[in-house]
Amino acid sequence: MLGSTAAALNAQSAAISVTGNNIANVNNPDYSRETVDISDTGEVATPDGDVATGMSVTVEQERDSVLDAMVQQEASLTSGFTAQQSLLSAAQAGLGENITSNTTSTGTAASATNSGLSAAVDDFFNAFESVAASPTDTGEAQALVQQAGVLTDRFQEVDANLAQVQTDANAQVTSGVQTANGLLQQIAQLNTQIGALEAGKPGSAVDLRDQREGALEQLAALVPVTSTENAQGELSVTTTDTAGNSINLVSEGTVSNSLSYTGGVLQAGTTTLGVSSGSLQGTITASTGPVQTLRDNLNAMAQQMVTAVNAAYNPTGAAGGNFFNPTGTTAATISVASNLTPGTLTAGTGAAGDNSIAVAVANVANQTFSTANGDAINGTISSFYGGAVSGIGQALDTANTQVTDQTNVQTIVTNQRASVSGVSVDEEMSNLMTYQRAYQASSEVLQVVSDMLSSLIQAVQ
Repeated sequence: MLGSTAAALNAQSAAISVTGNNIANVNNPDYSRETVDISDTGEVATPDGDVATGMSVTVEQERDSVLDAMVQQEASLTSGFTAQQSLLSAAQAGLGENITSNTTSTGTAASATNSGLSAAVDDFFNAFESVAASPTDTGEAQALVQQAGVLTDRFQEVDANLAQVQTDANAQVTSGVQTANGLLQQIAQLNTQIGALEAGKPGSAVDLRDQREGALEQLAALVPVTSTENAQGELSVTTTDTAGNSINLVSEGTVSNSLSYTGGVLQAGTTTLGVSSGSLQGTITASTGPVQTLRDNLNAMAQQMVTAVNAAYNPTGAAGGNFFNPTGTTAATISVASNLTPGTLTAGTGAAGDNSIAVAVANVANQTFSTANGDAINGTISSFYGGAVSGIGQALDTANTQVTDQTNVQTIVTNQRASVSGVSVDEEMSNLMTYQRAYQASSEVLQVVSDMLSSLIQAVQ
């Protein structure tokens, strides 16, 4: 009787301790609710009849491996879309344009409003129209040369902004790779600890398992991974290469392949990864995709601007007669010819008052170009630029929608897991009262047995 009563006290005490631990971790996102399984250890036959041997207490973790894997997958997708959204927002800001989206029967189209580079292009050609209207007005000539400087500065500024966005993206990926490698090492170390502690007691290292799951979810937010558990409770963590084959990252207590990032390529060991989610890939995708495409388009636009304006301004190709420096044909290098001043500006080729050159350059604004004819762009300069910025605008609109939708999906999955693994304070308080009363009842039984023994001893004496 004393033995079984003492075992009951110990069991209820353990249950109270576990419940208190659940309540203490109610706001811990990595924590999985623990429960106590109290079972009878059986009976033994004695001359006086069968006697209970007591009870055993087992602490179990309420965790669903399927839901854990779903949470990791959704976290990876959400992080990837969010990384793209962040980078594309920075690129749009770097344009210095207010990009509007217009819904039409054929879809959503983005366009640049009257600011930034688009305004500088319009002001440049408008300045040539003003010179054409007043070819001998030195004030108009000064305004044109000044506006040309504004245009080239705006090209260079936008390109520098986008280049900085890509530089920041590379730094983010490099930092993320270092974080991922640290998490891989942490998971490997936890594997070793769990394997040692759970020898003969599977699933007992609940706190270490919580830590490992937290590290695994942080890793999944960076790069998509899958995991499998062996009989010793140790995880193998894998990702995929470009052919969809599994690449081992962690095997039991060892990091098999660390991650690296070089030249825009994410690798595990010497193998190029073929992942499509996670913040690392999301950042790479946005940087090497829409942002690089925009820079390429700006370079083509700058090349066409220099070529077309110089051809109209210097139709004979005379040495030193160009408006723009002919060697600066990218957004980063476009510049006004070094010998161009308001005094050397040419409005026409004839007598004073001739405006033929100014008119020809002003007409470049409405000229339609074609790459099929050897031009650098298709369409007019303004329409080409509008299409270029629409690429970023539409990509950002898509990323915004993806982030919103995917966040909702992740919330649903997270809530599903919380219904299994999460801590409910109300439920724990109810359990606490149950265990407290059971402990009090066991204490009273122990007190009764103690009183009976005391009385028996006194009677014998």
